[in-house]
Amino acid sequence: MRITRVEAMVLRVGEVDTSRADGTQDAFLVRIHTDDGFVGIGEGDTSPYVAQRIVTTPASHSIARGLAEVLVGEDPLNIRPLWKRMFDQSYHYGRDGAALHAMSAVDMALWDILGQASGLSVAQLLGGSEATTVDIYASEVMPDTPEEVEGIARRVVDEGFGALKLGWGPLGRDIGRDIELASAARHVLGPDRRLMIDGGMAYTLRSAREFCHRAEPLDLFWFEEPFDADDLRSYERLCDSVAVRIACGEAHSNAHPFRQLIEAKVDVLQPDLGRCGGLTIGRDIAAMGREYGGVLVVPHCFSTDVLLAATLAFCSTLPAERLIEYPVTSSKRAGSLLSTPFVPVNGQLAVRTGPGLGIELDEDELNRRLVKE
Repeated sequence: MRITRVEAMVLRVGEVDTSRADGTQDAFLVRIHTDDGFVGIGEGDTSPYVAQRIVTTPASHSIARGLAEVLVGEDPLNIRPLWKRMFDQSYHYGRDGAALHAMSAVDMALWDILGQASGLSVAQLLGGSEATTVDIYASEVMPDTPEEVEGIARRVVDEGFGALKLGWGPLGRDIGRDIELASAARHVLGPDRRLMIDGGMAYTLRSAREFCHRAEPLDLFWFEEPFDADDLRSYERLCDSVAVRIACGEAHSNAHPFRQLIEAKVDVLQPDLGRCGGLTIGRDIAAMGREYGGVLVVPHCFSTDVLLAATLAFCSTLPAERLIEYPVTSSKRAGSLLSTPFVPVNGQLAVRTGPGLGIELDEDELNRRLVKE
């Protein structure tokens, strides 16, 4: 089997509101076509236009090649060797960031092809599904007022979610207001549902400590990414001084930064399979989590149902505390890209059991969002 074509697609839902930290407003997908008729689907969570060019750009020299050039003519079933080939031949402009995000989409699509060709689900390929359903937590951008927070929390409770995460927005400017907003969510959620707060990299070490101490009565399940993703020293000092779990990792690519986070005593690793390097690197990160007992692996997932399908397959193979993010933003609710959408039931989603990722794109919805070149 050989790869014949790589499609790199930019999708948008209307006009993008750049004031919101909302990655569901646009998306980057790839479809990889083969001479045997299999078509793999993957997603990278990134700046879609940048990733598109990384796939389609012609070569400058041997280690500055576009990913499509690297892939066409190759055997799609050689996933790990192809991952290294893409990494090596994009080395001059890549090694991290958008190049790895584009590679993540490709890697995801290759796993989809492998599953289709073998008749196995991606969950089975990753080591055999441990679970048929995975718990999800509702995820939204933090609004400006307690009343708006209560409205989101009520909707989440009414829809059967067992957990809610709110983040970014106004957080980090005024600790008193942050506590007020988080308290409004806890008031509606009650004591039995989980509440997580995403700091959106808006805190100093001093303010993060103050927030964590003042939030102790709220019983947060975790406090996420209060600092720049690379500020390992601040993460270590915070983890040493507060009781709440600290989470980080969505911004990182490749496996080695996650070992650094573990060494900095971060409690929850949050690889995004559309950024870290795809399912191939996700497996490596999961292995680290098993190696270091007590470290949770809870993937970041804040884009379309393509990324969600891959993340569900990945999470179903984790040994414990299977939990993933489920955006409930207005743009996410605009419609699924899948012909058979995911439907949450009692705060859970079923893992797809069909070959590969077990998904097909809704071509009408895809064309409605597709940005024409």
